[in-house]
Amino acid sequence: MEILRNDDEKFQKFGQVYITTAFPDVVKGWHYHRIQYDNLCPLTGTVQIALYDSRKHSPTYREVNVFHCGIHNPILVHVPPLVFHGFKNVGTEEALILNCPTETYQYDQPDEYRVDPYNNDIPHDWRRRDG
Repeated sequence: MEILRNDDEKFQKFGQVYITTAFPDVVKGWHYHRIQYDNLCPLTGTVQIALYDSRKHSPTYREVNVFHCGIHNPILVHVPPLVFHGFKNVGTEEALILNCPTETYQYDQPDEYRVDPYNNDIPHDWRRRDG
């Protein structure tokens, strides 16, 4: 899979590339950026990536989008600034997620704003639902 190319319409600029990991049932979220765009691609495992649009002038304002992806459904999830996002490992193996953000992480002033994954106003429930 080609994850991101510099001639792709989603590509804006290169900040850095890193990999994050999560063990089964672990939630990493919610957070958003004011400047940075994220470009997330799960490499292994199975994850649920959720986005919540807090941009007041967006046509998807206050909507939640959920993507089930991973080793069997590799996709790129492009996350604009002011869109809360996070993921949960819904598989049985450790998951690796690659991110190619547009900005370099600034340790002294990070462009990262977090909220509790469960205690918030975002209409998304990370708990498992069997059906």
